[in-house]
Amino acid sequence: MTDSLTQFRSFLDTVLPKDYAVAYAGYREDEDLRRRFQAAMFDEGWLIPDWPHGLGGRDLPRTEALTIRIEGARLRIPREMNIQAAGVVAPALRTFGTPEQQERYLRSTLRGEAWWALGMSEPGAGSDLASLRTTAVRRGDVFIVNGQKVWTTQADGSRWCTLYARTDATAPKHQGISCLIVDMDSPGITVRRIRTAGPSIESFCEVFFDDVEVPADRLLGELNGGWRVAVSALEHERDMIWVHNWLEMQRALAPVLDDPAGPSYANERLGRLLADTEAIRLTGMRSVGARTAGIDSPVSGILKLFGSESVQRAAALALELGTDEDEAPLDRFDEYLESLAATIYGGTSEVQRNIIAERVLGLPKGA
Repeated sequence: MTDSLTQFRSFLDTVLPKDYAVAYAGYREDEDLRRRFQAAMFDEGWLIPDWPHGLGGRDLPRTEALTIRIEGARLRIPREMNIQAAGVVAPALRTFGTPEQQERYLRSTLRGEAWWALGMSEPGAGSDLASLRTTAVRRGDVFIVNGQKVWTTQADGSRWCTLYARTDATAPKHQGISCLIVDMDSPGITVRRIRTAGPSIESFCEVFFDDVEVPADRLLGELNGGWRVAVSALEHERDMIWVHNWLEMQRALAPVLDDPAGPSYANERLGRLLADTEAIRLTGMRSVGARTAGIDSPVSGILKLFGSESVQRAAALALELGTDEDEAPLDRFDEYLESLAATIYGGTSEVQRNIIAERVLGLPKGA
């Protein structure tokens, strides 16, 4: 056991309630605990362990930081109140933000004090970011934004938004997009919450932009360089998604493995899912190894597709084999409903297949 892992476990013992491990479900929606926990994670350097001191990290090697993230996921530590802020927005700010932008936004974002929405998905485009139609036209010192976003997580509670909009209508669709930091209190923004079925601890919204003025100095990254900003930020998110999928599959299959008298028809499905679980773990490690070595690898996109569909199959089998005597049948049902979102967030399976086909395998469109 590494010294950092021992220190992390000791930290958790001091900040989490003594009954957290056995009463996890009851703490899942404890907003006060989640807020205090994120601030403590930042202050003690465990939020993003491989980042520098002062930015929620400890300058740990990437592989050692991965061990910390896996341990946190295994113990189901409290989720951030605004998870995309630390997971997606902060990496984009650190990589592409100006010194002034980093000074203004980064610390409050990481500590959970500033909430962010991701202005990506649109009606008719979904998670196919390159097909977006929202426009941002430069007029003097401002951009004028018009368009609509949908499935925008926590837009109703966010102060800021990283908005992806088309700034060059004549450029190829991947090259005419820019990322803007938008104040959600700006005139011309309308937010409507979307009602959803099943459990969720985050809200989903549609957002309308009508002649919204955004100061030009809130351009994040280069003009027409938004695609690069988005890809870089989502890579960080997917590093966390595969760990979540791997451990969720283990949890879903555990009660099935504990029941040796289960129906014989499930044996083959169970065996395949166990193999898939290990494949996700090993492929995830391979992805981290490639990133650590600075190697451009297609593994992360493939891992997102495979992992999200596998976690759905595992949750479906666990639900199917649940009995009336099951201690927590509703928990299994809730977990199955939550798994349905796995093939949507972070990029839908359909879009991932297109990306893999065209950009990894080099297949022509429509092949």
